[in-house]
This record gives sequence, C-alpha cells and structure tokens, in this order.
Amino acid sequence: MSTTDIIQTINKQISSNPVLIYMKGTPEAPECGFSAAAIKSLQVTGVDFAYVNILQAPSIRERLPMVSNWPTFPQLFVNGELVGGSDIVCSMAADGSLKTLLQEATASAE
Repeated sequence: MSTTDIIQTINKQISSNPVLIYMKGTPEAPECGFSAAAIKSLQVTGVDFAYVNILQAPSIRERLPMVSNWPTFPQLFVNGELVGGSDIVCSMAADGSLKTLLQEATASAE
C-alpha cells in the first residue's frame, strides 16, 4: 500500500468509529503497560469502543503519527479528534471527564 492509501485507511478508521484506540495488542491482551492502562480506563466507562492493534498493522503504526501529530501509542480518538495517549486517558478517567466525553460521543453517533 502507498502512504496515501494508508493515510486514507487511517482517516476512514477514525471517521467511522466514534471511539477508537490505536494500541499495542488487544483489549483482552494488551501488549504494553500504557495500552493496558488506557484500556482499563476505557472499560471502566462501560462505553463501547473500537481498536486497532498496531502490532498487527505496521504500516499504520508507522504512519499514524504523521496523521495525529502524536508520536507515541496508545492514541485515543473520539469523534475524529485525538484525545491523547495513556496519561491523558487515565487522568480523564480519574476526574470523570472521560466517561462523559465517551457517552456524549456514542450518543451522537446513534
């Protein structure tokens, strides 16, 4: 796939899912501590989310930082906007704002 095709794929994934996390591993088996922490924070909200395992998609792993201007993983997108990585997701979960954001995002998608 060309870089343009991969970027189009990434943009389609982001626009097609109200809540999407790019992570290492899967929600059932995260493959790094940062992904595990972010997933735990997402799961506590009870809101459904989509994920992309970047370890199984090296072309996406390589090019997503060009799209998001965020160098590390995981990366959480809500309604097409980058929220941030693990630290931001965990902080938002702790103050309750993550659940509110995700509920609003999924309610508007229905």
